[in-house]
Amino acid sequence: MSTFDDREKAFENKFAHDAEMQFKAEARRNKLLGLWAADLLGKSGDDATAYARDVIRADFEEAGDEDVYRKVKADLGDKTDETTLRSKMVELMARAKAQLLEEN
Repeated sequence: MSTFDDREKAFENKFAHDAEMQFKAEARRNKLLGLWAADLLGKSGDDATAYARDVIRADFEEAGDEDVYRKVKADLGDKTDETTLRSKMVELMARAKAQLLEEN
């Protein structure tokens, strides 16, 4: 293999790794968000875990975060406002990424 081929393969591997880490971070963020929202809804234990799984599944409806936002906002209703929920999503994404980095 030439140096160019080696570099191309390295970039492909990095892209695949970055995409996988982003997917894992989003899934973890959604789980954390689901557990946070479950607490606001008065859920605990298995009910909270099941709700967090529902939030994770909501992310597969469309690209981006809006599907998750809509689900959680609809479920929480008056218990939170848009600014708080969107801020929580950003905060939990940072926490999810940090947790993944700690594990590697």
